Amino acid sequence: MDKNGQFIQEIQKGYSTKGDYIYLGAGMLDGEVHAEAAVKIPLKTMNRHGLIAGATGTGKSKTLQIISENLSDKGVPVLLMDVKGDLSGIAQPSPGAEFIDERHQKLDFPFTPKSSPAEILTLSDQDGIRLRATVSEFGPVLLARILDLNSTQTGILSIIFKYCDDHQLPLLDLKDLKKIIQYSTSEGKDELEKDYGRISTASTGAIMRKIVALEQQGADLFFGERSFEVNDLLRKTNDGKGYVNILRLTDIQDRPKLFSTFMLCLLAEIYTTFPEKGDMDKPELVMFIDEAHLIFDEASDALLDQIESIVKLIRSKGVGIYFVTQNPADVPEEVLGQLGLKIQHALRAFTAKDRKAIKLAAENYPESDFYDTKNMLTALGIGEALVSALDEKGRPSPLVATMLRAPMSRMDILTEQELKSLIKDSDLVSKYNEQIDRESAYEILNKKIEIAEQSEAKEKAKNERTEVTKTSSRRRTASTEGAIIKVLTSATFIRGVMGILNKFLK
Repeated sequence: MDKNGQFIQEIQKGYSTKGDYIYLGAGMLDGEVHAEAAVKIPLKTMNRHGLIAGATGTGKSKTLQIISENLSDKGVPVLLMDVKGDLSGIAQPSPGAEFIDERHQKLDFPFTPKSSPAEILTLSDQDGIRLRATVSEFGPVLLARILDLNSTQTGILSIIFKYCDDHQLPLLDLKDLKKIIQYSTSEGKDELEKDYGRISTASTGAIMRKIVALEQQGADLFFGERSFEVNDLLRKTNDGKGYVNILRLTDIQDRPKLFSTFMLCLLAEIYTTFPEKGDMDKPELVMFIDEAHLIFDEASDALLDQIESIVKLIRSKGVGIYFVTQNPADVPEEVLGQLGLKIQHALRAFTAKDRKAIKLAAENYPESDFYDTKNMLTALGIGEALVSALDEKGRPSPLVATMLRAPMSRMDILTEQELKSLIKDSDLVSKYNEQIDRESAYEILNKKIEIAEQSEAKEKAKNERTEVTKTSSRRRTASTEGAIIKVLTSATFIRGVMGILNKFLK
């Protein structure tokens, strides 16, 4: 058997599947596409997480789009983190193109334009379904990790949450949290220290500064009601297609702390809410995190540990997480080791640092009898990638250079009118876009302080009236005593008394 025959046989064996799968494309060897060497990813392994990496302009977003629309078509809901704003086209069918037809002829695979059912979500004031969570839902431990608090500060935050629980003070948004922190070092200091121990003003000051820093990145828009219910990410259409939930994040690239906060909250909520699923034929939900370095660049060690832990455990809930970034080095090694599917687009070597990064990236992939991985990474064209996956039994499949199929949906963004129409037709907009600001810790504590101030003012006024009365009484007494003394010491009075005494003596 010649080299081409050996290659085709190895790919067919390594990527064969008895169950449902996603067709990515076909294997390439020495620049030739072998349609028989089909690269198929078993659906049941899609909760094993993955990586889509490559330099700008090599086709990462289109690969993400291919996988997402095929998952949707097979009844698997998807959540896309759209940082660059170029994924909304998935909601419209592809208009087709000559280069797409040429590509699919090489793959010997039919091209059928179609759209996917989509929802547009937002964390900010952009149009879309608003995503929010309350401070209470985060809890003191998770919030402390996001704020990167030390052990003393974390302990104080836990005391504050406990006080709010004990006194029915809902912590909904950041103004609630800031108010209770201020209260703990002023009007409520004695009360808190009596029941929960001493609270350092230096520590509360440090906590307050970090909350303000988070607030300045737009977190005040994220914290509040109504909380987004993660089960709404699992919606399907009447014909069984999974919704593609597109989270618009184009205005968040300069606010990585908010992005990390949201991601950790979302992952924690999904892990807490979703039931254990065990071994499934297909995942419950697949998440794609574009520009993944935004999560990790600003994350503290505690936050990274939390993300790593959740990534390890969330697979049992039937959830797959896929990181999309320029270089595998953007993802911490502990997380990278959890990723079963790796799709590596081309990397560019312009500097010595780039060459080192390519060498390191090549070491993340299994050795191959057919490729020099390091050289292949710089030779791949647009829409081509090195693929390493898991088979249905969880075993690594051979590394294969793949010509990828084209997306069936539009490879472009929606127009403003199309976007507004999609949002208007959503069943979730009315549920989550109503602004709610019910009575919570901020309002309750303000009332408590106001009542205390009014009581203090009344007591002060009463004391002042009492003092005025006492002063007036003292003045009247002094006046009366003065008059008597004046009479008793007058010359007339004394002569009269002496006259009466003389009569008695005679």
